[in-house]
Amino acid sequence: MSRSLTFGGALLALTLGLTGCATNDVQESAAPLEAPQQEFLGAYGLEGMDTVEVIDYLDRLALPDHPTDLMASVMPDHLALSSSNTAFAMSLPDDTSYLSIAPYVTQTHECYYHSLTTCEGELSNANVHVKIVDETGEVLVEEDTTTFDNGFVGVWVPRDTAGTIEISYDGMTGTTEFVATDDGATCITDLHLT
Repeated sequence: MSRSLTFGGALLALTLGLTGCATNDVQESAAPLEAPQQEFLGAYGLEGMDTVEVIDYLDRLALPDHPTDLMASVMPDHLALSSSNTAFAMSLPDDTSYLSIAPYVTQTHECYYHSLTTCEGELSNANVHVKIVDETGEVLVEEDTTTFDNGFVGVWVPRDTAGTIEISYDGMTGTTEFVATDDGATCITDLHLT
């Protein structure tokens, strides 16, 4: 089933400015997707994937393979997808939020909602250690991993949590805070490694 969402002026301006989206009419979808949405996903090799799988697939794509005519922005509760003539949203799971983190040494960019097809971080394919702790001290994520080709690490955390992200790389460590709420950032680009 799908329903149409129309964003108000202030929210639309914020969304356009922060994600580069060029639409004000987005279809929010929950399974099953309608035929035009399935065709849209199929055009980008995403047919049959749920929201989590689409996010994971697009974030892990090698930079030369990124589709140039697709905008895919991770919002706190949905994935906004658009091309020149189609736009709709896929709902995220109710209990989790996606954070895409680009640690950096010398250069970064401002970002609030992560674009799976255009955002690029400094450290591509770098071996890092990620530790995410919530405000109560509970460790949500702790793993050795490799940044994607786009320089980001993607993690799923419980919705409505906040805490600290710590990443170590090549003898350097950096920390920053996160808030996984309805108005929280999904693109973390202020984690400076020193």
